[in-house]
Amino acid sequence: MVSEAPPFWWTKPDWRAWALSPFSFLYGQIAGRRMAKGKRLSSPVPVVCVGNFTVGGAGKTPTVLALVRAACAQGLKPGILSRGYGGSLDVTTVVDPEHHRSTDVGDEPLLLARHALTVISRKRFAGARRLVDEGVDLIIMDDGFQSARLAVDFALIVVDSVRGIGNGHLVPGGPVRAPIRVQMRYVDGLLKVGNGTAADRLVRQAARAGKPIYVASLTPRGDAGISGKRVLAFAGIADPGKFFRTVEELGAELVERRALPDHHHMGEDEIDDLLDKAAANDLELVTTAKDFVRLRAGSGRAEELARKCKVVEVEMMFDDPNAPGKIIERAIEVHRARRLKEGRY
Repeated sequence: MVSEAPPFWWTKPDWRAWALSPFSFLYGQIAGRRMAKGKRLSSPVPVVCVGNFTVGGAGKTPTVLALVRAACAQGLKPGILSRGYGGSLDVTTVVDPEHHRSTDVGDEPLLLARHALTVISRKRFAGARRLVDEGVDLIIMDDGFQSARLAVDFALIVVDSVRGIGNGHLVPGGPVRAPIRVQMRYVDGLLKVGNGTAADRLVRQAARAGKPIYVASLTPRGDAGISGKRVLAFAGIADPGKFFRTVEELGAELVERRALPDHHHMGEDEIDDLLDKAAANDLELVTTAKDFVRLRAGSGRAEELARKCKVVEVEMMFDDPNAPGKIIERAIEVHRARRLKEGRY
């Protein structure tokens, strides 16, 4: 699966998207067939998948954490399953946030492991089995919607209301992972994030198909001490622009911004440049929680950069505060019915 999204994927379709359309067609045929015909293995505990239609983030990680909080409020022990993108470990592993580094397990699993038991695994079913062995009674899967390896009891698809599905073309001409009509068959609920209009067509399509629609927004937790400050903001996430807008909304004067590739590990020269630029212009350094965990395990000037950074953390706030709990309850109901049908109860 492609992991980096070139800028032309998020603009009106141009000659590059159309030139790649034959390859997009072939990719879509393969991806759609895989979703439709894959054999899904059943987990002994309910599985909620938080995914999206496209390559690149739309707010999956904070959505996972919102579901973790709701599960804990119901007295459940949730576990998080991630592929561990960006990490070097290729074996099923329980993430230890005190000892693992982002180069080992990926940046998102390190963030998630601060809130709930987290396992990374290239094989979804093996990761689910490890979580069950660890005693969880609910699995929340970060991404993996297009994977046909593990049976999902509730698939929640997150769509950013500003970027939507970009130019609407399939990989490699655009960010869409499989034909939308195929993906929509397996959606159990759609989460629209923000107040933009780019997701409206998908919302209408999901509503016509009888899928529940949820609405939420990414809300900063505090102002990170940057209100009224002159800042240099840097972000290596799927949509750095969203982070820069948040920094400005918090009242900071955004003097300079650095947009880095998603999951990017900065080299020494990039770190030196950030530190020197901030010092020369008397700027506060500001970054995301995901970028911070990549820096925290570093040494030398990486450690210095982490120490000097202000970190803006965000959380997913549902318009209906009961929605995450309802999603979990529905997943439990579906799981119970499926297990009865299989003769497992």
